Amino acid sequence: MNDSPSFSLVALLFFFYISLKLQKRLAASVLKCGKNKIWLDPNEINEISLANSRRNIARLKRDGLIIKKPATVHSRARVTLRNEAKRKGRHTGIGKRRGTANARLPVKVLWMRRIRVLRRLLRKMRDAKKIDKHIYHSLYMLAKGNQFKNKRVLLETIHDKKREMSEEKALAEQAAARKSRAKARLERKAAKTGDKSQE
Repeated sequence: MNDSPSFSLVALLFFFYISLKLQKRLAASVLKCGKNKIWLDPNEINEISLANSRRNIARLKRDGLIIKKPATVHSRARVTLRNEAKRKGRHTGIGKRRGTANARLPVKVLWMRRIRVLRRLLRKMRDAKKIDKHIYHSLYMLAKGNQFKNKRVLLETIHDKKREMSEEKALAEQAAARKSRAKARLERKAAKTGDKSQE
């Protein structure tokens, strides 16, 4: 008679302190997640404690006694808002800068961007037959020598070169025409003098 209350107390303690470490580990393996993501139904502890294989755990999962908790929400809303503000130039003052100006945006990166733009333009104009290979090469070397600040300056230089070339060509044509006229004049004069001497 005296043992019955103590026995019931032991049974009660056993009921509350059933270890479900094995079940939790097996459930984590079956559900392919961590042990912290496993939820075991507290009202069905006895039935869950009897499950000692992956097959039993899978059955309990189907019955809804073991559930994989949903992923914790890690919102990026605040990050998105801050990035939008940064695009407008907020939060980027002197106090927010950790690296040097060259570490934040290297001079080399700026150079690579600029030279690629200039070389792409030169290549496009050469392929379109707007400039010949000689102008292309001279401007390519000038671009390499940091002569052009941007595309606009390069375009202006191209137009100037083309204008100079057209002017030189026109002058050469005029000189050739003058030469040919002078030659014709001399020939006519020579012919006239020849005729007079014959008379």
